[in-house]
Amino acid sequence: MFTQADKKLFMNKSKKNTLKLFLITLCFFSWFSNAQKKSEKPNIVFIICDDLGYGDVQSLAPETSKIKTPHIDQLSQEGMVFTDAHSGSSVCTPTRYGIMTGRYSWRSKLQSGVVQGFAPNLITENRPTIGNFLKNQGYNTALIGKWHLNFQYLDPISKIAISKKSKKHLPPIGSTIPDGPIHRGFDYYHGFHHAKDMKAVIENEKVITYDDEINMLPRLTTKSVEYINQQAKNKDGKPFFLYVPLGSPHTPILPSKEWQGKSGLGDYADFVMQTDATVGAITKALKDNGLLENTLVIFTSDNGTSKAADIEGLAEKGHIVSAGYRGSKSDLWDGGHRVPFIAKWPNKIKPNSTSKEIICLTDMFATFSEITNTNMPSESGEDSVSFLAALKGKKIKSTRAGVIHHSISGHFGYRLGKWKLLLAKGSGGWSSPREKEAVDMPIAQLYNIEKDPAETTNLYEECPEIAAKLLEQLELDITTGRSTKGEFSKNDVDKIILWKTRIKKAKNKKSKKKNKKRKSKKNN
Repeated sequence: MFTQADKKLFMNKSKKNTLKLFLITLCFFSWFSNAQKKSEKPNIVFIICDDLGYGDVQSLAPETSKIKTPHIDQLSQEGMVFTDAHSGSSVCTPTRYGIMTGRYSWRSKLQSGVVQGFAPNLITENRPTIGNFLKNQGYNTALIGKWHLNFQYLDPISKIAISKKSKKHLPPIGSTIPDGPIHRGFDYYHGFHHAKDMKAVIENEKVITYDDEINMLPRLTTKSVEYINQQAKNKDGKPFFLYVPLGSPHTPILPSKEWQGKSGLGDYADFVMQTDATVGAITKALKDNGLLENTLVIFTSDNGTSKAADIEGLAEKGHIVSAGYRGSKSDLWDGGHRVPFIAKWPNKIKPNSTSKEIICLTDMFATFSEITNTNMPSESGEDSVSFLAALKGKKIKSTRAGVIHHSISGHFGYRLGKWKLLLAKGSGGWSSPREKEAVDMPIAQLYNIEKDPAETTNLYEECPEIAAKLLEQLELDITTGRSTKGEFSKNDVDKIILWKTRIKKAKNKKSKKKNKKRKSKKNN
């Protein structure tokens, strides 16, 4: 027989065991829930090179690429290659603006060229970016590399904005940044603004030191690996977004000592090989930390190869930087903006696969939105279309008619299916013929990219109805403030000049008339 004391002891033990079991169960479900959430949202590592041409990657152009890129080649074997991927512009700043915002840069005040730093951020404070979007979805976010979208430097003592006094002017060590990557959605930032002030090393929102430019690529490699190692140990259950906009193989072309002479093709090729090694170090860090299975790795470039690479000299040695596509960095022709684009995501993307879908780097925002199963914020991603379907081997369902191209001088192009319209007589960039050289050429160019990928036969005058159709769609995409379906969105500038060459021609005529009048007055 149980005494009253025995019964009381039994009940207390029973309650304790029940409570203990409840707490264990609660902890298990909490852990399971966090693990499930983490598995539902993959880590994202986005590596973008600077001025790396489509033909600079050996696996993409095996017949014409003489530079060894084993680590990028391995990514292509383990993932998917997009053969018709394009940057939002054929130069740096506008492409990076498009990546960050899902919006073409010419909708902002930047209508041509690139920014020079020491100025307010080109991305306004209220505009959503992929950084703060993913941060709001529970991601830890980091940017390690080149920003090149402007930010200000405040004097460390007076806190007054510093003006740029010369091309080589560096911000003082200790100066702070009130509108940099940390203020546009990134928890951590390490890198530099752009090539001309690469010696100024920035961490988070402060200039921390000066360093030789040759050390920047190794520094970014080390910091990227350290970040991955840190995230692997992180117990907060959060996925991470690591954006690595490298400054290579852009000028200054400075391969480290151990890479000098490796390619046998010159400094540029050596620098490409060192950049490839950085890709290898990042993917190795993911593997060493057991993170490969749940990580989407994307590799690309911001535009085509720069003439600083000695394009003709490389061609003499058998290396064709644009893989046969016409033009290079700065141009409207495909060599200016058709970029390498490789995506790897184990168990999601079929290894050694290829997609011929047309995509643009502005599409990152919408793609990340669909991956995280969260709508993009209102008034964002106006030119962004998700290519998640293509990663799964399916056709992209797009509300965008075509892709808009843009050159360094602000000349427009439009790609719709197999047709490409260029509102320029020549390259629209640095390649010959430039606009001033193309005096006797038609006012625009039209190419059938399927039959003529090298853009050699201009059909503008032969197919006026096709040219008119593309032009009409381009004008619509500009005036409605977006190229995708959605509410009207206002461009940041009231007037966007569509026909740059024609406007210049008109101005030249006016100036000639004025000169004639002046001469006649003098003679009289």
